[in-house]
Amino acid sequence: MAKNQSDANSYESSNIQVLKGLEAVRKRPGMYIGSTSSRGLHHLVYEVVDNSIDEALAGYCDTVGVTIHADDSITVEDNGRGIPVDMHPTEKMPGLELAMTVLHAGGKFDKDSYKVSGGLHGVGVSVVNALSEQLKVWVKRDSKEFYMDFERGDTTTKLKQVGKAGAKETGTKVYFKPDPQIFTELRYDYTTLASRLRELSYLNKGVTITLTDERDDPVKQDTFHAKGGLKEMVQYLNSHKKPLHPEVLYLDTEKDDIGIELAMQYNDGYNENVFTFVNNINTHEGGAHLTGLKAALTRTINEFAKKGNFLKKADFTLSGDDAREGLTAVLSVKVREPQFEGQTKTKLGNSEAESAVKTAVNDWLGAYLDEHPRTANIILEKAVSAARAREAARKARDLTRKKSALDVGTLPGKLADCSLSDPALCELFLVEGDSAGGSAKQGRNREFQAILPLRGKIINVEKARIDKVLSNEEIRTIITALGTGIKEEFEIGRARYHKIVIMTDADVDGAHIRVLLLTFFFRQMRELIDAGYMYIAQPPLYRVYKGKQEFYAYDEKERETYQERLGGSSERNTVNIQRYKGLGEMNKEQLWDTTMDPERRTLMRVEMDDAILADQIFQTLMGDDVEPRKAFIEANAKFVSNLDI
Repeated sequence: MAKNQSDANSYESSNIQVLKGLEAVRKRPGMYIGSTSSRGLHHLVYEVVDNSIDEALAGYCDTVGVTIHADDSITVEDNGRGIPVDMHPTEKMPGLELAMTVLHAGGKFDKDSYKVSGGLHGVGVSVVNALSEQLKVWVKRDSKEFYMDFERGDTTTKLKQVGKAGAKETGTKVYFKPDPQIFTELRYDYTTLASRLRELSYLNKGVTITLTDERDDPVKQDTFHAKGGLKEMVQYLNSHKKPLHPEVLYLDTEKDDIGIELAMQYNDGYNENVFTFVNNINTHEGGAHLTGLKAALTRTINEFAKKGNFLKKADFTLSGDDAREGLTAVLSVKVREPQFEGQTKTKLGNSEAESAVKTAVNDWLGAYLDEHPRTANIILEKAVSAARAREAARKARDLTRKKSALDVGTLPGKLADCSLSDPALCELFLVEGDSAGGSAKQGRNREFQAILPLRGKIINVEKARIDKVLSNEEIRTIITALGTGIKEEFEIGRARYHKIVIMTDADVDGAHIRVLLLTFFFRQMRELIDAGYMYIAQPPLYRVYKGKQEFYAYDEKERETYQERLGGSSERNTVNIQRYKGLGEMNKEQLWDTTMDPERRTLMRVEMDDAILADQIFQTLMGDDVEPRKAFIEANAKFVSNLDI
C-alpha cells in the first residue's frame, strides 16, 4: 500500500509529456481554432483561404476558388506564387513540408515576403493539416507541378514532381477532409462560407473568389468580385434600408505607413453599424482604429454643426452616438505589425493607428462636407434630430431616476434578487409572464439566482429611437436590474450578473418575446453577447410519466424513446404524456428540476460568429421592410420542424 502511495505521489522528469510536431494541436484543438464544433470546422477553410488572400495583398494573386465536395471535404485553389518547394537552409526539408508540418513556420514573419498579412501566428495551414483526416497539396511554380500528401499531420507522400506547368502558371491547391475523430460537426454551411468569402472580396477589391457546392444537384456556385471594394460592401449592407443620400462617402489613402480605406453612408434607421478590419481580420471588439474614426466623426460633425448654426440656441452638443445614428460604415486598415489584444485578434492595440485614422478622416470628411453641402445638411439634420431625441430621453431618465427607475442603487420592485454579490456567480432569469415568474421565484436557489418577470412583449428596438426604447417600462426595468447602463454610458464592469438567461414559453409568443429581447441586447448591449453572458433556457416540451416514473423530453424523438421505455407499444395507453405549452404549467419543483438546476439543466449560450450576418438577419426579420422578410420566410419554410398554429 505504501509503495502504491509513493508511486502515485512521485513526480519526476519522466512524467513530463513532450508533444512533438503537431501532437499539441490534436491534443488541444480548441486552443488553435476556437472549438471542435461548427465554428472550428469553418475556421479550417478560413485559415487556408487567408493564405491565398495574403498572396493577393502582396500583389501576386487575383483568383481564389473554394469547393465543397459531396463528402464535405474542401479544395482551395489560388493563382499566387505557390508555396516554396526548395530545401530550407537550416531545417533541411522542403519549404512546403515545413509550412505544412511545423507550427510557427511561415512567410508572414518575413516582411520582405509579405508587407501586411492576417496570419500572424504562423500556425494556420499546419493546424489544418493536423486536424484533417487527409490533406493533399499541389504547387505550380518554376514551370513544374509538385505534390505532397498527409494524414492527420504526418507526411505520407514526400515532395515529388508530378508534371509540368506553363511558364507563367503558378499557384497552390490544397485539398483537405476534416477529421471525424476531432470534430463533432462535419457538415459545412454554405451561407456561413459565402458570407466570409463575400466579405473578403469587398476587403480586397479586384480579387475574384468563387464558392462551389458539389453537394447540390445541380451544383451551386457564387462568384464574389467587388471592383469598388468597401463602397460596394456598404451598398450591400444598406440594401434593405433607405439611404439618406445616394452616394457612398469613400476614402482610400495612406497615412504614416498605414493603409486606410473607409466607406460610409447614412440611412433612415436608428442603429449604427460600424464594422472594422485590420489586415482582413474582423476586429469586432474595435480598438485603436475605431477610436480614431469615432473621434474624427464626432469632432468634424460638431464643427460643421457650429459653423452652419444647426444647433442654434440648443444647450447641448452632438455626442458620438448622435453623429453615428443611422450610419453604416466599414473601416479597413493595413498595418505592418499589428498588435492585437489577446490571441483572438479582435481588438487592435496600435496607438499609431488611432492618430493616423483620426487625422485622415478629419481632413477628408471636413473637405467633403464643404464640397457637398446638400449631403452635409442631410447628415447634420439626422444628427441634430438624434440629439434632440437623446435629450428628451435623458430628461425622462432623470425624471424617472428621481422616482427610482433607472438608478442602480434602487432596484425594480418586481426583481427577486439573489443574496450573493459576486457577479461571476450570479444569474438573472428574464421570465415570460407573472405566473411563470412566480414559480421561478419559489423554485430558484435564492443564493445565486435572481428572477425578473416580464409582462407582455417589449418594444421592437429595431424600429424605435432611443427615447421610445427608454419609455418602455420593461426595458427600463431590465437596464436597471443589469446595472450596466446603455449606449455611451454602458460599462460591462458594472454588470450585476454574468449569466443572463432568457426563459420563455415553448410556443410562438415565447419565440417572439425571445427574439425581441435578443434584438434589444444585440442593438443596445452587444458587449454582453461578446462577453458570453447571454443564455437561452431550454425548458422541456413533454413530461412522460407512468406511476412514480417520469421523464422530461425536449423533442419528439426523446418523447417517443421514453414512451417506449415506460410502456412499450402494447401498453401505450397507460403512459401519460403532458405537453408543456407554457412555463406556468410547471410547478416550482418541475421548473427547478428541468430548467434551473445547474446540475441538470441545458442552457444555450448566445454567440455571434459573424456580426455582419447577424445584422442582416435582425434587419430582415425585425425591420420595417416587408419584402425581405417575406422572401426569408419563403426560402426557409421547408426547414420548420415544429409549427405552432
